[in-house]
Amino acid sequence: MAPSFSPNFLAGFNAASFAEAETALKPCVDIPRWVSEIAAARPFGTPAELVSFAELAAPGWSEAEIDAALAHHPRIGERAEGNGSEARFSRREQSGVRTSADVQELLAAGNRAYEERFGRVFLIRAAGRSAEEILAALSARLENSPEDELAVIAAQLREIAILRLEGLLNQ
Repeated sequence: MAPSFSPNFLAGFNAASFAEAETALKPCVDIPRWVSEIAAARPFGTPAELVSFAELAAPGWSEAEIDAALAHHPRIGERAEGNGSEARFSRREQSGVRTSADVQELLAAGNRAYEERFGRVFLIRAAGRSAEEILAALSARLENSPEDELAVIAAQLREIAILRLEGLLNQ
C-alpha cells in the first residue's frame, strides 16, 4: 500500500525515504524507471515543478515496460478489484464509462477485438470521457498499426500517470 503524506503530499514526498517515495508513485504508473527517476530528483519546490518533471521523466518507455504497466489495468468498462491506490484510481477514472447495456456490450466486444488484434488490454485515459467517446476511440484505434498503437498506448499511460500524480497532490 502506498504511503499517505497527508495533509501535504509534496512535503511528505520530499521528506520520505527513496523507497517510500517510489512506493507512493507506483500507483500512478508501475514503470520502475519513471518512478525511480522522479524519486531521485527530489526535492521539488512546488507541485507544478513535480508534475512538470514527471511529464518528461523516463522518456521512450519500452514495449516491455508498457506491457508490465498494462498488467495492472482492468479492461475499459470493467470494475477494478481491490482496495489499493491503483484500483481506487481506476474506479474513479472509469466512473463515466457506466452507461447502457448496449454500450457496455459494444465496449466488451471492442475490448475482445482489440486484444485479438494487439495482444494487450485496450488502454485509454478514461477520466473526463464518456463511454461513447471511449467506444469511438477504441474503434478508430483498431485501425492503427501495432507500432502506431504502441505509441498511442505510451501517451495514454503517461496521461493517466500525470492525472494520478495530480490526484495525489490534491488529496
